[in-house]
Amino acid sequence: MRGHLSGYYAGAFLVASMLSTPVAAQVYPTRQIELVVPFVAGGTTDNIARMMAQRFTESWSQTVIVSNRAGGASTIGTAAVAKSPPDGHTLLVTTLAFSVNPALQKLPYDAIKDFAPITELASLPMVLVVHPSLPITNFKEFVDYTKSSPVGLDFASSGAGTSTHLAAEMFKSMAGSNLVHVPFKGNAEVMNALLGGHVKIYFSLVPTVLQHIKNGTLRALAVTTDKRLAYLPDLPTIAESGFPGYEINSWQGVFAPAGTPQNVILKINGEILRMLRAPDVRERMAHEGADPVGSTPEEFSKRVASELAKWSKLVKDIGMATAN
Repeated sequence: MRGHLSGYYAGAFLVASMLSTPVAAQVYPTRQIELVVPFVAGGTTDNIARMMAQRFTESWSQTVIVSNRAGGASTIGTAAVAKSPPDGHTLLVTTLAFSVNPALQKLPYDAIKDFAPITELASLPMVLVVHPSLPITNFKEFVDYTKSSPVGLDFASSGAGTSTHLAAEMFKSMAGSNLVHVPFKGNAEVMNALLGGHVKIYFSLVPTVLQHIKNGTLRALAVTTDKRLAYLPDLPTIAESGFPGYEINSWQGVFAPAGTPQNVILKINGEILRMLRAPDVRERMAHEGADPVGSTPEEFSKRVASELAKWSKLVKDIGMATAN
């Protein structure tokens, strides 16, 4: 009798536990998933998000869509995800801008408290290029040229607070160069101005300018990574060229709203890591200039915290306006 009762209570406890477990955690996903990209369509982040959407759809037999919610230097789409139900059906696919924006402006969300990091998707190396009309052929000459300019040399960016802006500001701060920021509305505008010689300096994501480097319409001087790139082996790093500690990689990562069940987070993480191991996915990402990473939620949380501290310090050091 005692054994029968203990079995009964054990069964009752199991049923109660199952009933108390969030439905989303048991059967996720239960409906359409939305990947919010806080940038316009057609860029690297958007392209990779669309590849992810296709893979998710195939694996989970649920429709997965990409929603481009651009504006506010990526803060509009980011805020929308922060306010979404924490059930794993609305995810944010974003970039280094996530860790920069808190230092630049007052935000309608908290980058730490309102999000659950899932994984770092990829790192994206950058390269310093100049218009060939500039009378310089290597990075040392570039440093000397920018320090000696009496009026300041214009450098382009794809927008204030982007990696293309901050890479230049970090160099300017370390080198004491006389550079003047000229922001554009995206890479397409930058490239038109750069190739036309209207602005002559750009810290660019590699894929944007790689073909122009190869055909000589732009001159590459150095890379922003901590190690040389295998496909541009002759280009030195800025760090090895007299500026130890200089390193910037743009990155892409996936976030869920805070409060999303941990086993949902882990399921999404596991699916992304499986995806990143696929040869065709790695080939597609390489085409986008992205180096697949794939980290645990804990590793990505530490990475985000480190990035938030790094960019907060730089913004203060260079005196960029902040509303915080």
